[in-house]
Amino acid sequence: MSPVASERVRAGKPLPREGPTVSLLNAFELRCDGRVVSLPLSAQRLLAFVALHGRPVLRVYVAGTLWIDASDERAGGSLRSSLWRLNRQGYRLVEATATHLQLAPGIDVDVRRVLRLARRLLDGSADAADLHGAEGVLGDELLPDWYDDWLLFERERFRQVSLHALEVLADQLVRAGELSRALEAALSAVRSEPLRESAHRAVIRVHLAEGNRAEAIRHYELCRRLLRERLGVRPSPMLAELIAPLTRP
Repeated sequence: MSPVASERVRAGKPLPREGPTVSLLNAFELRCDGRVVSLPLSAQRLLAFVALHGRPVLRVYVAGTLWIDASDERAGGSLRSSLWRLNRQGYRLVEATATHLQLAPGIDVDVRRVLRLARRLLDGSADAADLHGAEGVLGDELLPDWYDDWLLFERERFRQVSLHALEVLADQLVRAGELSRALEAALSAVRSEPLRESAHRAVIRVHLAEGNRAEAIRHYELCRRLLRERLGVRPSPMLAELIAPLTRP
């Protein structure tokens, strides 16, 4: 409990309710009033599906996607059962009409928050507060231990936006002189996709900014070996030109 909350308890004042939070990065978690709420897997999947859509979605589409092997009648029944389990927590988590479902207002979803941060980085509107700790959250994965087919596109979309944002973040941190954090951001991009050449270029740019020429050359050789062994291709001219001044006699 926070110091402010503890003081309110001592003063006999009622505590304000904390809004629900849904975490989908690295693992599913629902918190209501600051406590973790356990849900059956079917209810978790429904909440995650709705949370990943920023607009109302048709009930029949949700039921048909989440219970793809069931008949329409059974899928509809499973949807109604999962809705009941979700909204019995004391909060209305999913708003339902006869035709559509959508996430209730005021619920914090970590994926949405990170995507907003990534977009600010990509469109150049990020401020100093955005740069603080961004390399940590942008390197997270969307529900990595779930194997639902409907999640594949959402996971890839989040991964691609995050990778682009990590590369931009690394360059911005280099300009800000925060080279250790810049290297962490660039390496996070490489870790997420080892065959992504633009991520390797970001790492090399950080090494060059640090004056670590040997590290830059070593990382270039690592990238060249990966591309040759995994894809049978050579580095692009952009990567070769980046390292060329260091390899001239």
